[in-house]
Amino acid sequence: MQKLLLFVDKVSTWVGHAFSFLILGLTLQVTWEVFSRYALDDPHAWAFDVMSMFYGTMFMMAGAYTLAKNGHVRGDVLYGFFTPRTQATIDLILYIVFFLPGVFALTYAGYFYAEESWRINEHSTITYEGPPLYPFKTVIPVAGAFVLMQGIVEIIRCVLCLRDGVWPSREADVEEVDVEKLKAELHVKDEDIQKLDQYVEHKEPAR
Repeated sequence: MQKLLLFVDKVSTWVGHAFSFLILGLTLQVTWEVFSRYALDDPHAWAFDVMSMFYGTMFMMAGAYTLAKNGHVRGDVLYGFFTPRTQATIDLILYIVFFLPGVFALTYAGYFYAEESWRINEHSTITYEGPPLYPFKTVIPVAGAFVLMQGIVEIIRCVLCLRDGVWPSREADVEEVDVEKLKAELHVKDEDIQKLDQYVEHKEPAR
């Protein structure tokens, strides 16, 4: 079971990493548009639509990745002090009551939303050179399907935590530096850091 959970984590991670490169495309596109507009006096009417599509696609396709890394925003003031079983109980209730119906509705409705867009060959009406919208709208059900798949994995994790009393492991990825964990791994104490302070030169800022 754990191998299956980690496999889905890997899939969500790979998808998140793959679509994260859209930020590079977005940066290049915005840079070129600014140069084209102000240096060449040749703005493009479709530029705003493309920016929105790049960012929207990246944002939606990162949903499953963020869920796999337990990175979505939550009210952590009290949650962090609860035992793993209590956390799992709260998460399980919220997944069943809110997550599953909401994400299923997003995926289900998004499919017909995208299907209609393909059928009528829909283009953006924000600008007169509006690019096609059907590829962008297809992202909605695809992203919803990935989030739904990852959400089912998280529900299984809750059940396993209720059974075992500890949270199952997750696929490792880049994380923010945990200073306390880093000090423990390097066997460094606060006293050692304080002793090194005497070797640090404190210079007054130049006036």
